[in-house]
Amino acid sequence: MSTESKTAWRARFRRGRAALTDAQRAEAAAALTSVLAALDLGETVAAYVPVGSEPGFVLDRRVLLPVTPPEPGPLDWAWSGSLVPGPFGLLEPAGPRLGADAVASAATVLLPALGCSREGVRLGRGAGYYDRSLRPGPRLIAVVYDDELVDSLPSEPTDVPVHAALTPSGLVDFAS
Repeated sequence: MSTESKTAWRARFRRGRAALTDAQRAEAAAALTSVLAALDLGETVAAYVPVGSEPGFVLDRRVLLPVTPPEPGPLDWAWSGSLVPGPFGLLEPAGPRLGADAVASAATVLLPALGCSREGVRLGRGAGYYDRSLRPGPRLIAVVYDDELVDSLPSEPTDVPVHAALTPSGLVDFAS
């Protein structure tokens, strides 16, 4: 396990992202899109709309997107389509809300992450919305830049482990 705190890791990953140029982010997005196109993600996919320096990608299909609730708790979900501003500077789907359990219908969930360990620990922004939302069943894949996949990260009992990490260099599956 990492001896650095989650706060220190988040700061490290944010510094790395801040140093990326627009061209580097675009190159990473193209690579992520290419890797995703070659994967069998299943019929229903849950994903996210990247903001700021988050790794982006394009999926040529309708996907479930998260909707942040007014109070901390599980995410709501809606089908992709028109996007509207949500809390924390996020973009959210404008369509009908499907409820927190809708994510369980996904075969794959592509998760935003600041970092991910090869042990399956996903480091998010720290509010716990995704950890409160994930249900058993879907394949959980953290999406990170290549240098954000590390050997070890600190974890807590409430952290939901992921099955794989998607980087611009490819998909890295973790042993169960």
